[in-house]
Amino acid sequence: MSMRFTEIGQQLRAYRLESGLRAEEIAARLGVSRAALYRYEKGEVIKLDTIKRLAELLKISPLSLLGIGVEYYNRAVGYFERVRQIEESADQILQLSGGLCYLTTSDAYDSALADAFDEAAEQAGPDRVAMRSMAEQVLGILQSRKRMYAMRRPGIIAMISLPTIQRLLEGGIVSGIQVSDRVRRICRDVAISEVENIANLMETEPMGLQFGVLTAWEPSSAFTILRARDRVSLAINPFRTGTHPSAQTGVAMITGADEAIAAHQRVAEASWREAVKGPAAAVKLRQLLGAVSPVA
Repeated sequence: MSMRFTEIGQQLRAYRLESGLRAEEIAARLGVSRAALYRYEKGEVIKLDTIKRLAELLKISPLSLLGIGVEYYNRAVGYFERVRQIEESADQILQLSGGLCYLTTSDAYDSALADAFDEAAEQAGPDRVAMRSMAEQVLGILQSRKRMYAMRRPGIIAMISLPTIQRLLEGGIVSGIQVSDRVRRICRDVAISEVENIANLMETEPMGLQFGVLTAWEPSSAFTILRARDRVSLAINPFRTGTHPSAQTGVAMITGADEAIAAHQRVAEASWREAVKGPAAAVKLRQLLGAVSPVA
């Protein structure tokens, strides 16, 4: 088996973030410098014995670091980092999520999330520092993904559902977070703006970006299929960008297994056939926008 050290390094970084351990903690337990650990993450040659010891520290299988089998993440930060890595080489992204497609959202979306997460941290008492640090990590990774998308412009096919969008317009882009009336108004205004932008994109139908609207139902789970020249990855995601990372529970999975990808591809294709597209879909969204109550 040939070892692809760049990919091992990428997975090491994702699992390190997933573990919640600082780089210096892992390096000390491993008996190497922090700089050496960072070099491993950048793709420097790493011995098999070191991989085994790292896997023990991170409480994962050595096969996971070698990119064999299914990857599991129970923290949003590890999952989003791993998706960021895969998106760096993806040529096509097929997403069935029900809600917004994060990569196509505006900077105002990120700013509103930051405000909401900051207020949530302020209410957390002694946990505020940890909550703020966790949110900063996740927001930094998300924004890095968006910058990469803006540079590379992989093709995106995204399916959203009317019931999910309606809830988004009513409650704003964050959920499960107690925020001030000021931030709640901002989050609702941003939700309206993002849905208006999707409607505009549906009308203009720019090359490489397609949206479909599921009118009668919403997905019971969210997943993304990412296609690159030499591989296909399936990412199943229980985490939502609009919920504070500390409040999210679930297990995300990433796999390249042919059977899993084929099964989800069939679901995506069936959903795409049912979805309303183009100007007709824009009409559906504008009808929802027209029914939105004014923000108090």
